[in-house]
Amino acid sequence: QVQLVESGGGLVQAGGSLRLSCAASGSIFSIKAMGWSRQAPGKQRELVAGITSDGRTTYADYVKGRFTISRDNAKNTVYLQMNSLKPEDTAVYYCDVRTSSGSVYWGQGTQVTVSS
Repeated sequence: QVQLVESGGGLVQAGGSLRLSCAASGSIFSIKAMGWSRQAPGKQRELVAGITSDGRTTYADYVKGRFTISRDNAKNTVYLQMNSLKPEDTAVYYCDVRTSSGSVYWGQGTQVTVSS
């Protein structure tokens, strides 16, 4: 089992920045990849960014150049630096991890609201 605790969400004006954090605990030795997804009201959850244990990153096209994912393996924490935020980035952001056994764990979510 892996437990995830997210933090860093909030309200920001368009063009502003936020940094999300997600700390993992439990069976952290089994974590292979970590990532972020988001879900806006009335919409399906969509992937935002991911990072493997060796630091390879992937981004959705709609956040490329604005968001940066990183991880601190010593702290078992993944971060999402979000710059140049737009109102359409408003959503609940979820952290997730994938383990070597193929299991996926999700955090409780943190609200990000971008005002125009």
